[in-house]
Amino acid sequence: MIILGIESSCDETAAAVVKDGKKILSSVISSQVAIHHKYGGVVPELASRMHIESITPVVMEAVQSAGISIEQIDGVAATRGPGLIGALLVGFSFAKSFAWAQGVPLAGVNHLEGHIYSVLLSDSPPEFPFVILLASGGHTNLYYVTSHNHFELMGQTRDDAAGEAFDKVAKMLGLGYPGGAVIELLAQKGDPYAISFPKSYLEKDSFDFSFSGIKSAVARYIHEHKVIELGGGVAADIAASFQESVTDVLADKLINAALHKGVKHFAVAGGVAANSALKRKLLSSQLIATKELQLHLPPISLCGDNAAMIAARGYRLIKDKNFCQLNDDVFSRTRI
Repeated sequence: MIILGIESSCDETAAAVVKDGKKILSSVISSQVAIHHKYGGVVPELASRMHIESITPVVMEAVQSAGISIEQIDGVAATRGPGLIGALLVGFSFAKSFAWAQGVPLAGVNHLEGHIYSVLLSDSPPEFPFVILLASGGHTNLYYVTSHNHFELMGQTRDDAAGEAFDKVAKMLGLGYPGGAVIELLAQKGDPYAISFPKSYLEKDSFDFSFSGIKSAVARYIHEHKVIELGGGVAADIAASFQESVTDVLADKLINAALHKGVKHFAVAGGVAANSALKRKLLSSQLIATKELQLHLPPISLCGDNAAMIAARGYRLIKDKNFCQLNDDVFSRTRI
């Protein structure tokens, strides 16, 4: 079964062709980073307009790169939510029209479930059951996954997402958008133990997250030490110390969640999965060294928003005859 996947939940217009839910035949992503960079974040109206301009050429490139004809597509999967309503409407409406014109089924994919499927597309996918941390610009959630269709929410952020905190700290330091990559790059020049930023673990045994406190602490430090005015190496120390605190909490909670559920396999998905500091922390765990736990990560190309993960999830929905209708709508917020 060949599925065309479409993703437009935020600021990437993406299309991919995936065979049998596993083999990626093509994956095309049109990024809007250059458009939103000067604003320090995504401007929803601009994102929607860019999706309208990009959606047709991106889809056609994905089909051509896959080496197939449109007639060979057996189904269409598109992100239905959560995300920016205007952006979602572009991709989902295009998918509706495409599926109707070709007479093939349409699957509306939850973006969060798509990120979980990005790990299942890796060369070494986890075995069920497993625990996964989904950390991105909009979400920081922990899930216990027992099958292709069962996702138990164990914890989530109560305020800022981890990726959102990276973006906001980068903006405070005048580094621009997106913040994850620039903070990680600057952190390599700094001392991760130079500044003691808070680590919020909340209540004992809680799997929820909170990053508003560390964001505020960084803002105070920048203001009190006149970092922007003075410049110098202190900005690198801030980036390194901030990253250290955030990745410490993410790694600790993920490992504890895996131990709590008694699973051997655990994973990270979403944009923050590309962070090398987080990866090093997880791989340095004694539990991995003794093979009590096994870490799974998606390829770097699948960490951010992409359509291959949407197609992979859509394959499962279509196989289970879980179709969308032409009158179905998108949604901005939801839980799995």
